[in-house]
Amino acid sequence: MVKSKWKVATLGGSPDEVEAALYEAMQKGNLEQFMACWSDDEDIVCVHPGGPRIVGHEAIRQSFETLFESGAIMAKPESIRQVTSLTSSVHNLVERVRIDTPQGPREAVVLATNVYHRTPQGWRLVLHHASPASEQDLQHGSDAPAILH
Repeated sequence: MVKSKWKVATLGGSPDEVEAALYEAMQKGNLEQFMACWSDDEDIVCVHPGGPRIVGHEAIRQSFETLFESGAIMAKPESIRQVTSLTSSVHNLVERVRIDTPQGPREAVVLATNVYHRTPQGWRLVLHHASPASEQDLQHGSDAPAILH
């Protein structure tokens, strides 16, 4: 029997499983599933591309409730880089976001950092920081790990 990603996020799961549940919830416009991926801590933070810092569980919930009123957010994560320790996991990734416009569908590129902490309830998101980017920005980066001497 395959567990739902949402159930994994609700029960704890790994940081990767919670992240998968987070993006699944965005793509479904499921606010309850989305918020189940976040820590209950009041110091959690979200920064939307070009937006202000949003602090606290209720403020983040209200922010995404407003976004989901327009429908699901078709964000696909890719090029994920992560550093994980016993109690935290930092994921830097590219989000390809499909946006429906009067001229037809368009794609936006966003650079995002998601930080997960191990809590008594399992791994939970404590920070989502997203910045607008362009294909040109991505070409200047590298997916190859840097080696410092």
